[in-house]
Amino acid sequence: MLDFTNDTLDIGDLPKYEETPLNAVSKKYWKVVILNLMFFLLLLATGLLAVLYFSAAFRPYIYVMAFGYIALAIVLYLLYKTDIGRRGYAIREKDMLYRSGIIAISTTIIPFSRIQHIALDEGMFSRMYGLGQLRIFTAGGSSGSLHIPGIEIEQARQIREILMKQINTADNG
Repeated sequence: MLDFTNDTLDIGDLPKYEETPLNAVSKKYWKVVILNLMFFLLLLATGLLAVLYFSAAFRPYIYVMAFGYIALAIVLYLLYKTDIGRRGYAIREKDMLYRSGIIAISTTIIPFSRIQHIALDEGMFSRMYGLGQLRIFTAGGSSGSLHIPGIEIEQARQIREILMKQINTADNG
């Protein structure tokens, strides 16, 4: 029988993920976000105009609704602009790292041994700008999945191939 050990690790000796240089999403991704935001705001404006047209009770509030609409558009623009500037990803020797967030910054680290499947998606607007989204599925189910949008499609394909090789190496090693 083997001797069981469970030594304590010195936290100071562990690698610091905060020091890992991150790759930013493509600058073209901002155009995709703007198109999606414009599409959403167009649908919202259509809905508001329909309410004003069909319901006379809301017509006295047209200025309040217009102010709210403009305020929402500005807030969404600023939030998305800030969010995109803070996103980043890195592929390390044994794992993949992704950081995002505005107020609460979230860093997700997925070891290659936990990756089950990798998908590459291209949305309508993303395809127009040659961008894709990597979706990495883990053994942890939907809570462990990772979505990295705004990557140049060729680079996303290369990353997918690198990750697939790492997964195969981890499975066979």
